[in-house]
Amino acid sequence: MSTNLKFVIISISLIALAGCATPPPRDPENICAIFTENRDWYEAAKDTREKWGVPVHVPIAMMYQESSFKHDAAPPMKYFLGFIPIGRVSSAYGYAQAKTITWDQYVKETGNSWSSREDFADAIDFMGWFIYKSNKVNKVSKWDAYGQYLNYHEGWGGYKRKTYNQKGWLIGVAKKVDARSKRYSQQYWGCKDDLEKGWLWRLFFG
Repeated sequence: MSTNLKFVIISISLIALAGCATPPPRDPENICAIFTENRDWYEAAKDTREKWGVPVHVPIAMMYQESSFKHDAAPPMKYFLGFIPIGRVSSAYGYAQAKTITWDQYVKETGNSWSSREDFADAIDFMGWFIYKSNKVNKVSKWDAYGQYLNYHEGWGGYKRKTYNQKGWLIGVAKKVDARSKRYSQQYWGCKDDLEKGWLWRLFFG
């Protein structure tokens, strides 16, 4: 196969993948609406719960804060002389806003070598892994969205050193994530039974 033909095939594949990207949910404030709109997201959240022992509402609340559920979310650009772009302020990317070095550690520890930060299932699995590790390393409950978000933002070492105490704005954001997590939890228990119903039931009775 010629180099030009390979380039064309790869380009078409990338365009097709971009066209299939899942848009952010229409009602991100309601976890029932999020999962009803994206049933595969719910299955991925359940898989994360079973694999890492993480309640579904905590990583979803953290993900909303990090990326607003945008698959290609990225930090702002840095500029030289105020107008020449020289790169992003951070390597964070995707649904989970995972930094490259942390994502690489996740891949190494889990063997999920084909994972992508633009894939929801991979991103929430990454977050489940991180929450699990925060529980092991810093003894933060998997249900404690406040403490888990501080770990997520500052890293395990930063959390241990309490670097967040010098960042009043971050404390405010962590409280916001915690409040959203609690709302998501209440919403989830009100619609869990409906979410568990199969496609055939929804076809006839939904």
